[in-house]
Amino acid sequence: MKENQVSLTSIMTAYIRAYHSRNDTPKIFDDFLAYDMIPQERRTLIEQGLAGALQLKPNTDQENSWRFFLQSMGLPQVISRSRYAEDHLEVAYQQGVQQYVILGAGMDTIAFRRPELLEKLRVFEIDHPATQAFKRERLAELGWEIPANLSFVPVDFSRESLSKALMGYRFDPQAKSFFSWLGVTMYLTQDEVFETLRSITEVAPAGSTVLFDYFGPDENASHSQETRENLQKIGEPIKTYFDPSELATQLSHLGLRLMENLSPAEIQSRYFQGRTDGYVASKNVYFARAMIEPSTHGAKP
Repeated sequence: MKENQVSLTSIMTAYIRAYHSRNDTPKIFDDFLAYDMIPQERRTLIEQGLAGALQLKPNTDQENSWRFFLQSMGLPQVISRSRYAEDHLEVAYQQGVQQYVILGAGMDTIAFRRPELLEKLRVFEIDHPATQAFKRERLAELGWEIPANLSFVPVDFSRESLSKALMGYRFDPQAKSFFSWLGVTMYLTQDEVFETLRSITEVAPAGSTVLFDYFGPDENASHSQETRENLQKIGEPIKTYFDPSELATQLSHLGLRLMENLSPAEIQSRYFQGRTDGYVASKNVYFARAMIEPSTHGAKP
């Protein structure tokens, strides 16, 4: 992303979560606070852009057209990956995990939406300094009190070490932790992704969980050339794809054991089967969940 610019995809992602929460039934993921996170002027710009796009499909009713464009912008990916992450966090919480680290947190609302989790769980929101500053300013505008168990940790993944950044914010390297990394890996180089994963194995104990989404091979891409060009224009180009068949071996070299690697078909079956609103799983998006192995120190694959 561009220097000193809030991530525009993080704002659009929040809008997508808000739209789903307010308009779709049944809900896959109910982020009922997401709408508040977007300033009015930003919401207006998004809705004006979508309204302009709708004019290109005059023979389709507005509600279905709106869903069509949000589908093309990744709504199914956003809501299903959020559900996947928080379902597994819930299990980890019941099993005694003490720290939740959200990498590329964007406009995430869990610290305000699920206050009961923060009674025993420390939450660390990691994001680019510009995006995090934007979010903190918005929270101040809303007058929301920052929970004592929530820490904001500014990190530029392309320049800084995650492990060093966390240690400056009361992160306990002995406490079992859960790392969620959604909507980020595709915007980094493969080396940057591996370096961040290696940093996680250095800072967290064995048994900790790392969960992330990623794009499969380019030839199966579900996003259009227009989408790629638009991301390039706003300074957030797609950079990285992974081969699902090679991921387990690549992670093992970093000290991580792949526990689950959901394919598009499996995501479709788990979250979208039987829906009548037209939402389907993205064709080349995968969800991976891995565990830190005992006595390992990550090395580049």
